[in-house]
Amino acid sequence: MLIIPAIDLKDGACVRLRQGRMEDSTVFSDDPVAMAAQWVDGGCRRLHLVDLNGAFEGQPVNGEVVTAIAKRYPGLPIQIGGGIRSLETIEHYVRAGVSYVIIGTKAVKQPEFVGEACRAFPGKVIVGLDAKDGFVATDGWAEVSELQVTDLARRFEADGVSAIVYTDIARDGMMQGCNVPATRALAEATSIPVIASGGIHNLGDIQKLLDARSPGIIGAITGRAIYEGTLDVAEAQALCDNFKV
Repeated sequence: MLIIPAIDLKDGACVRLRQGRMEDSTVFSDDPVAMAAQWVDGGCRRLHLVDLNGAFEGQPVNGEVVTAIAKRYPGLPIQIGGGIRSLETIEHYVRAGVSYVIIGTKAVKQPEFVGEACRAFPGKVIVGLDAKDGFVATDGWAEVSELQVTDLARRFEADGVSAIVYTDIARDGMMQGCNVPATRALAEATSIPVIASGGIHNLGDIQKLLDARSPGIIGAITGRAIYEGTLDVAEAQALCDNFKV
């Protein structure tokens, strides 16, 4: 399982939100490229970037920062989400050196777009499913749909999606622990690999994900915990590497 540091971009700075609320943000750095360097030097093997402005506006806003990070670390797998709602945007990021694009809101509102994107950019597409009480949320978490996460995930199995990033909104940024039962249930309900997101606080939370013993859970995204020092990236990755299933 990979430990994946998150760099959330708002107005060119690296921030963290609580439960997805743009008005409840903490700025951790005004130099996201330097922040990326910190996690790379700490031994991370993948980065998770989010264009928060883009998620709300429906188009990339912090694209220049994303491109700068990708150019700085050409050999590092980078996944980017937030405002990705066209093939043109995907092409832009792929050309910039990004390894994976995360389709969120558009995957819910126009599921057929996921298949189209996978055919145009095979191996590059991740679906981001954000949930509140098991139901999918969209538009920067501003809207909650009537779709169950597991039902929607199964619709993408034939499309060639590389992974699903699953976030429990109630846990995100709160450092109260990941929703392990829901993450495991999703991993067991679909053949698509799942990356857990939201609420990770310390090594104990990583251990709980490992103890779920679901081979479908391939990664864990962590944000506030690594910025506030309650989780060390290298230590967490070592725990995963040494875990015996």
